[in-house]
Order: sequence, then structure tokens, then C-alpha cells
Amino acid sequence: MVTQRLRINRHLEALVGERHPETSPRALRKAAHYLATEFSKSGWTTSGQLVSAWGKVYRNVVAARYPDWPGQGEELPPLLIGAHYDTVSGSPGADDNASGLVVLLEVASRLRTQALLRPVWLVAFCLEEQDRLGSQAFASRLKAERRELAGAIILECVGFARSEAGTQQAPPAVPIAVPTRGDFLAIVGNEASRSLAIQLEREAQRHGAQLKTLSLVVPGKGEAMPHTRRSDHASFWDAGYPAVMLTDTANFRNPHYHRETDIVDTLNLKFLSNVAATVTATVVQIAGVRP
Repeated sequence: MVTQRLRINRHLEALVGERHPETSPRALRKAAHYLATEFSKSGWTTSGQLVSAWGKVYRNVVAARYPDWPGQGEELPPLLIGAHYDTVSGSPGADDNASGLVVLLEVASRLRTQALLRPVWLVAFCLEEQDRLGSQAFASRLKAERRELAGAIILECVGFARSEAGTQQAPPAVPIAVPTRGDFLAIVGNEASRSLAIQLEREAQRHGAQLKTLSLVVPGKGEAMPHTRRSDHASFWDAGYPAVMLTDTANFRNPHYHRETDIVDTLNLKFLSNVAATVTATVVQIAGVRP
């Protein structure tokens, strides 16, 4: 447990800081390099997908694991776990979205010795804050290549939690009751990804109910509720893939969202660790492991 806390703190120390394509491009590149290096250290095969925008080239960082024995599982559609590594200008982005990146890196570390039965991709997307350009490029290429996905789990702001009453607001037009305490993880899916949302709920409950969850399944691609489309999962919805977003609900809970005060000291590291445990357990259930 101590090792895990140290690892999470190390990742946050390396990643928190403005990471913007125009105002801090060097920091954006440095974050991509750090992520690729850490994925490799955990034994994942790391590559990059180039993304062109405004006459410049950016990249999605891709880490992959495949079944390690011949003839088993290679043909199965991969499961994708993703998070974006850019920030808005002027914000150090601890919750948005270093928290999601930490979970991504924790999944890589916790599965480093597992022999998976299905391919798993961990993807750090660039340019989410710029109309989701990184994930749009990734999902579009998959669709053009007629590749299938078992599903995509997108991590978007997963480190801010408060137990006091009145710390949670309900997004407009949400058709479910939303607690007033901001201590739960929201799972946002559509009908095509309902089973993925249910699996995440089950894993959260299975681990001693340490992580409260609230699920919302929207019709279609979330067109009727624009707030449900505010991350990279929407790129996969638009391409016809099952995808869910995991979120602490961002500005509906976190007063530091997109501000210069989005720093490490505001995060709830126990909540963040519970998210990582739930996502890892879900990956194991969907991808399977060899005994």
C-alpha cells in the first residue's frame, strides 16, 4: 500500500502542470514522454499515433498488451482504457486530467505480471481540450480500418471527492436523482455500452463497496444531454463503439475545475486509488487472465 501511494505521488509530481499545445507545448511533449516511459517500465509495448493540427504534429501515446502464447486471444477485439494528457491554458490540471493519467498508469503497473486472454490498449490522448482531436483521430482510424473494440473506458477527472452535504450539484436535464455529497464516481454510458457500465458498477461493489458509483445511461450518442459528451468517450460513441466515461463530474463538484487552483493538494488520493482498483478489476473481468 505504501509503495502504491509513493507511485501515485510520483506520477502526480511528474504530470501536474499546465500542458497546453500553444501556451506550454514543451510540457505537453514532456508528459507524453513520461507516459510512454512509464508504460514501457511496466512491460507494455508502447507506440504513438501522430495527430496533425494547426500545421503541427502531436501524438496519442498507446501502450498495448496481447496474449503471450500463440493462437490464443489475438483475434478478440481489444479493450481500451483512455485518458487525455493535455490541459486548458492556465491550469496545472491535477484533477483534469492528471488524475485520469494516474489511473491509466496504475492499471499498467497492476497488470504487469498478468497473462491476459484478450488484447488491452491503454491510450493517453492529446488535444481533448481542443474539440477531442486526439481521440477523434484514433476512433476514426479504427472505424476506417474496420477494427472492433470490446469497449472503451475513458477516465475524465477522477480525483476530486468530498463527503460534506452540498458539495455536489446536478447537471441540467439529468433524469436521475443526484446525491448532494460529492463522494461518488459517475459512470456515463449509452445504450450500446450499458453492459460495460454494469460491469464497472459490479466491480466497485465487489471490492468492499469502497467506491460509491452512480450510473447514467443515455439514449443514442448523448445528443439530448450535451454535458454527457464532454470527454473522449464521445469520439467513440460517434464512431459506433461502446464507451463509458468515468468522472467525478468536474465543475459540478470541483470548484477548481479549469482554474489555476487545480493542484495536487485538492485531490482525494484514497478516492483516486479506489477508482484505479475498480478499473483494474474490470479489465481483469473483461480481458481475463490465464491461471
